[in-house]
Amino acid sequence: MTDAPLRAELLLDREVPDELRRELVAAFEGLGAPPVRVRHTVDHRGAADIPWIVLASLPLQAFLTGLGAEAVKDAYEAFKGVVRRTARPASRTPAPALAPDARDSREGGAARPIVLQDASTGLDIVLEPDLPAEAYERLTALDLTEFAVGPLHYDRDRGRWRSVLDEATG
Repeated sequence: MTDAPLRAELLLDREVPDELRRELVAAFEGLGAPPVRVRHTVDHRGAADIPWIVLASLPLQAFLTGLGAEAVKDAYEAFKGVVRRTARPASRTPAPALAPDARDSREGGAARPIVLQDASTGLDIVLEPDLPAEAYERLTALDLTEFAVGPLHYDRDRGRWRSVLDEATG
């Protein structure tokens, strides 16, 4: 990856149970980007204010390049599993005390993605829980210099990562 060790910072929604927090930390450690700080969102924010369940800030290009290495294949598989489980924590644990309208919007297992954010540019990559294997394969070869605005989402029809905002401005 790089000569300097990668470091991640994780910001977790309050809905993320301790078990999943530990799995996330272990997954990032296994991928060579141990979290140096893990925090939870503040209580006064409403659930509708935060579209993601986990925000991970780290040097993304180095992280993504490292994901393609043979040495981390098992750790990468574990990471993908944690992405799937983390995006639906409400189905595993009771929801914390949210405003009634916020809780209703989450009922039925509404998935919220994990967002990887580049620590230097702020570019976001949105990882939905049901991404196909090809999305993860393409993620490891992604060149972030091709994008200016983001966020990046995987377009299943086109079979590629894209930023609608970048396309609209370019």
